[in-house]
Amino acid sequence: MSAKKEPSVWNGFKAFLMRGNVVDLAVAVVIGAAFTNIVNAVVKGIINPLVGAIGTQNLDNYSSCLKDPCQVGADGTVKSGVPILWGSVLGATLTFVITAAVVYFLMVLPMSKYLARQAARKAAREGTKEVIEVSELEVLKEIRDALVAQRGSGHDER
Repeated sequence: MSAKKEPSVWNGFKAFLMRGNVVDLAVAVVIGAAFTNIVNAVVKGIINPLVGAIGTQNLDNYSSCLKDPCQVGADGTVKSGVPILWGSVLGATLTFVITAAVVYFLMVLPMSKYLARQAARKAAREGTKEVIEVSELEVLKEIRDALVAQRGSGHDER
């Protein structure tokens, strides 16, 4: 008896890489990274100046202090106190919301509408095919009944 040889790790890895979803995932990561730069530019170029109309343009400057005196260095290190940098959280939240909205309205919503239209077209085609098949069946039944009736009336005349 010969034992079945298991595939090598290298062959399994190659098979994994050749699957379509890995390539799709890689493309999504690259596009996501590029898209992040666009969203960050929108936040810095549009959102921050709008916020700057009522305060400072840099959301990172908004903070509160839990334990006075709060001193944060230019490099972001805390020298004393316990600062809560809620401006950074607000900026990240705005970036996330903008990213999610753009992805939804420009990618997910149009794609779902497209797929719904495709499914409706396919259903309509299948519905038409079913109606045609049913009507052909009805016609064949009528022909059969007519032939049976004709054959039956032919037997009575002899």
